[in-house]
Amino acid sequence: MAILMSRTQEIDDQRVSRDAESDGHQLDLEPDDIYHILQTRRRRDVIRYLHAADGQVRLRDLAERIAAWESETDIEHLTSSQRQRVYISLYQTHLPKLDTHGIIDYDKDRGTIESTPRVTQLVPYLTGLETATEHDPWPRRYAGTVGCCGLVLAAIAGGIVSLSWFVAAVSITVAVTAVTALHAYSVR
Repeated sequence: MAILMSRTQEIDDQRVSRDAESDGHQLDLEPDDIYHILQTRRRRDVIRYLHAADGQVRLRDLAERIAAWESETDIEHLTSSQRQRVYISLYQTHLPKLDTHGIIDYDKDRGTIESTPRVTQLVPYLTGLETATEHDPWPRRYAGTVGCCGLVLAAIAGGIVSLSWFVAAVSITVAVTAVTALHAYSVR
């Protein structure tokens, strides 16, 4: 009896969900759906591009832009294989998934894509995702500092530089502290 009631309730919930969406009221996406959608960089790029675009876009233009972002080049310098690789994955995988979740209206036959109001629900999740990891110079700066400190220690150990170990330890501490302070100051 409980199983029958839960199935009836589930069918009613689906009916209410469809009715709400058909009335033009879009229900919010579940957090699990949002994270699943955003787990792939190409889907994040599609959402980012569509959010900035005005109206309908062509699949070809979208694929070229994303291929250029991935290759860190201009559209004019893309190879046909770079364009094709992105085009095919968008056409076969990413755009149908976004369409299924109601994030875009994807007309596969015409090759056109248009964002829905759900795109704006996903944009806050995109803020800072790529910028924090792709072009962050601080890992290199820390690595350079550690590398230079290692060279100083090797020079002292090899007798090339005559410094006491105490002075070396203080110098290394000051160098790492200075880089860390600059990093903390720059992200404020």
